[in-house]
Amino acid sequence: MQESILELEDVAIGYGSRLVLGGINFSLQRGSFTGLLGSNGAGKSTLIKTILRIIPPLGGRVTFGETGGRPQVLGYVPQREALDSIFLLSSFEVVLMGACGRVRPGRFFGRVERDWAHHCLRETGTDDLSRRPFAQLSGGQRQRVLIARALATRPDLLLLDEPTAGIDAAATQAVMDLLRRLHQEQHLTILMVNHDLAAVRKSVEQVIWLHQGQVLFGPVGELLSREKIEEIMELELD
Repeated sequence: MQESILELEDVAIGYGSRLVLGGINFSLQRGSFTGLLGSNGAGKSTLIKTILRIIPPLGGRVTFGETGGRPQVLGYVPQREALDSIFLLSSFEVVLMGACGRVRPGRFFGRVERDWAHHCLRETGTDDLSRRPFAQLSGGQRQRVLIARALATRPDLLLLDEPTAGIDAAATQAVMDLLRRLHQEQHLTILMVNHDLAAVRKSVEQVIWLHQGQVLFGPVGELLSREKIEEIMELELD
């Protein structure tokens, strides 16, 4: 039996007293790759932020699996992150931010953490960008550096919010190939918001679909079948 890494039981999400979505129930198994789908305003980003503990749930329980007594580590890749060109942070320095949770305030990053940051850059194919200012990178390059930063946290669970939004087809392919490789080779648990059904279908094992206040959860072959998409989207595909 696979080990659960995350369980949501009758969870309600929202901001303050404003409910966005309720009755959320699903469990993610360690080593799984899950797609999170839904229209704009369905609650995808709110759900991600609730799992990340950025905002508290309005109700229900969010439970993380055992990690040998240490806190669960969550790696996060935002939809896009812009640093003003006045902040001359290199790609390496952005990735090194991922180690901040392990380095106490006022301490310098040691050799081990710096070597790990370079390793994460290599894993994402961006080691040649390490000295380049992050603000000067293309959209696809930034996304891969942000994935490297998330990997630098040494995550138990990697959460990505639209990692291919606003980038071209070649960059999208590179990002999705990277995520598939990390999942297959490192057995990394991934939860990814993505509007690209084709990219999701090729990559994930299971899908969470937020639709009109309902939470649908199941295997990718079931939820992304032609018939189910027609039912969910209430349209006919040519």
